Amino acid sequence: MKQSLTFIPTLREVPADADVKSHKALLRAGFIRQNASGVYSYLPLARKVLSKIEQVVREEMEAINSVELLMPALQSAELWQQSGRWEAYGPELMRLKDRHDRDFALGATHEEVITTLVRDEIKSYKKLPLSLYQIQSKFRDEKRPRFGLLRGREFIMKDAYSFHATRESLDETYDDMYKAYSNIFSRLGLNFRAVIADAGSIGGKGTHEFMVLSEIGEDTIAYSDSSDYAANIEMAEVVVDYKASDVALKELEKVETPNVKTIEEVSNFLSVDAANCIKSLVFNIDGELIVVLARGDHEINDIKLKNALGATSVELAEENAIKELLGCLPGSIGPVKLPINVKVIADNAIKSIRNGVAGANEDGFHFVNVNPERDFAINAYEDIRFIQEGDPSPDGKGIIKFAEGIEVGHIFKLGTTYSTKMNATFLDEQGKAQPFIMGCYGIGVSRLLAAVAEQFQDEDGFVWPKQLAPYDVHLVPVNLKDEAQAQLSGELYSILKSYRYDVLFDDRAERPGVKFADADLIGLPVRVTVGKKASEGIVEVKLRSTGETFEWAKEELVDRLNEFFRTN
Repeated sequence: MKQSLTFIPTLREVPADADVKSHKALLRAGFIRQNASGVYSYLPLARKVLSKIEQVVREEMEAINSVELLMPALQSAELWQQSGRWEAYGPELMRLKDRHDRDFALGATHEEVITTLVRDEIKSYKKLPLSLYQIQSKFRDEKRPRFGLLRGREFIMKDAYSFHATRESLDETYDDMYKAYSNIFSRLGLNFRAVIADAGSIGGKGTHEFMVLSEIGEDTIAYSDSSDYAANIEMAEVVVDYKASDVALKELEKVETPNVKTIEEVSNFLSVDAANCIKSLVFNIDGELIVVLARGDHEINDIKLKNALGATSVELAEENAIKELLGCLPGSIGPVKLPINVKVIADNAIKSIRNGVAGANEDGFHFVNVNPERDFAINAYEDIRFIQEGDPSPDGKGIIKFAEGIEVGHIFKLGTTYSTKMNATFLDEQGKAQPFIMGCYGIGVSRLLAAVAEQFQDEDGFVWPKQLAPYDVHLVPVNLKDEAQAQLSGELYSILKSYRYDVLFDDRAERPGVKFADADLIGLPVRVTVGKKASEGIVEVKLRSTGETFEWAKEELVDRLNEFFRTN
């Protein structure tokens, strides 16, 4: 492709509103342009990289017998109402009405559509298992779009859905998808980890996220320093064996603590370790106010709390509700002498507290020498705290460390979450109607573009690996007004194309410095410069990944390029 005929609007300056490396580089190198907050146009270079990412995805999906289709982006509200998600999904769902005042949504995800489609067409277990996928734009009204393509309101996604007659069949496909996803991200050259995760609003149980390790990641990964264990911090299990000390129990005592509310303030005021303080919070859990306890040096994990109680909704209680229930403000809550109908859920670490400190349910007062079971009852002990660095790894190998990650893929075992609600059934071997057992598997394709852009760059621009580069070779004549350079450039352009190289030919009437700067920004694997030695049939070749330069004769160029692309 001649550069004068394509559309690559490079920028000299970093845009002021770009705050991460990938966003800055994609804008500067002319890959993307913003149309609205969280909405982008993919320019020709980005489209070529996306096509290569999509091709890798398609190859790995087809290798596990998943079949591509394309579903509508415009979805009827009736489908979402059947699944119960029309209201539950929240404000991220982009809703609209047609001219007949009928409600629709722009597809944020496609569980409802695919479930209905298979429900209406597949009637027998003999047609199962079935795995279908699509690559399509999705729409979510993010409250705060940021980081360019990493969190947008319109984005490209690969979503796959599988249908099964048995749990064993689902497990097999889930394992196949896990391997396919690992292959995809490995082929793209990404530094990633597969982590245990929470299903969130999708539903179902059994799920993994695929995280690209990055300092700008929005998710924290807890991983073992001695094994391949990794989990989203919200799901990492704590396996510490808590044992109480054998210190003698002291008499419970109420003390005045004026203007002391936080654990840090309590710890300092009473000169006690935060680990021997009881952090007491009131949560509204499915409409019931429950007191939840954790050790003062730990943080309550509301995802674990929700899963431990099998709850649908978990949120901190409002201040007025706490005041009405306990007669105090949040800074003075404690588990001692609670109203008889109030449940208490405690993290396992509470077992280690002896002669601890807790709020007295009276503003400005705390209890000291508080002991679980003696001074207050606990309905259940659960693992409901966030894991911490230095905790033992749940698999028994090594200790936990943290890293930041960008989520690029997520796989779920949905089970019958959607098929039951939407009456999607098939006839089993006995002729009885059974709900489809489902799986759901997503990859953020445009987010992958941002993730690879974040990883493959240096201070001058992109450094694309060959499997992702928008073109293979950047052919840059220094001065096309020079007859020898113009002739050799044209000849090499024809030769390289005949050998199936994808060539970007910089035929623009620009100064050499501009051409070289743009070449570094765009970051193709090889730059071939046609300059002063054109009359001798010699060109300069620069490898973008290493910065190495060579002088090669025209006759040896193709052979050397073939060797480079075979071995790199």
